Amino acid sequence: MTYKDYYQIMGLARDATQDDIKRAYRKLARKYHPDVSKEADAEAQFKALGEAYEVLKDVEKRAAYDQLGANWQAGQDFKPPPHWDEGFEFGGAAGSGDSAHFSDFFSQIFGQGGFRSDDARSNRPEQGQDSHAKIYIDLEDSFQGATRAISLSTPTSNAQGQVQLKHRSLNVKIPKGIKPGQHIKLAGQGHAGFGNGPAGDLILAVEFNPHPLYRLVEAHIYLDLPISPWEAALGAKIKVPTPDGLVDLKVPPNSKQGGKLRLPGRGIPGKPPGDFFVVLQIVLPPALTDAEKAAYQHLQQAFDFNPRQTMGV
Repeated sequence: MTYKDYYQIMGLARDATQDDIKRAYRKLARKYHPDVSKEADAEAQFKALGEAYEVLKDVEKRAAYDQLGANWQAGQDFKPPPHWDEGFEFGGAAGSGDSAHFSDFFSQIFGQGGFRSDDARSNRPEQGQDSHAKIYIDLEDSFQGATRAISLSTPTSNAQGQVQLKHRSLNVKIPKGIKPGQHIKLAGQGHAGFGNGPAGDLILAVEFNPHPLYRLVEAHIYLDLPISPWEAALGAKIKVPTPDGLVDLKVPPNSKQGGKLRLPGRGIPGKPPGDFFVVLQIVLPPALTDAEKAAYQHLQQAFDFNPRQTMGV
């Protein structure tokens, strides 16, 4: 996937006002419209222009695009920076029907977000739109439940038609047992209502930060546990870290590399709770000293073992 420079496509500076964007679109749409243009690549240019205008005309989409930074080059291989959309607050329902008509770049950035275009409203009382944002939490927050302070940024347009971000902070209760992809709803924390109507809700999509020890698969937690060759061969009793503290684990004799040991009910809490899986990783000690080399030579003599026997060599 390659980066699209929407400002370059429309011949605009990044600080262009919303009126500048409208004027540029009207001018270029006349130039590249396939029904009247004599340009050789008019159809492709018109399609690229439409995608650029779809983003830059909308305050929320434009703010999200600007969030990616200005150091990308058109055509450059692109992958969204980690957590680029964390705490970025949007109105409207999640998802966008526009993404199917535009590039993969557009779909990657806007296809799953809560992006909308402003619409006309009557003067009657009306509830404000729900707003949507993504937050990242630690696995321990889900395991134990927690209250966390989060920062949100909402795109707005100033009197000059330039996009600005309005910031706010909220304390959010993280429910025990919440999983990636689930949502937290904060009633009345969305967009303000119209005509004295109530405010909408704030819907927070939850994702997990990478953990230095654990991997999460649905409600199950996995830990790669290093063990020595003698612990694998002879069996051992080992203390294992879990999000709920250390537990004693019995490694059975003749354990193999990649073997899984299950601790039922020690995964993410819930009904039912997930399990905790220990994946055994046998680590060979280095043979650096004469004594260590002699120990390996003794093993070589003690075992009639060919690990490649099944390969016929």
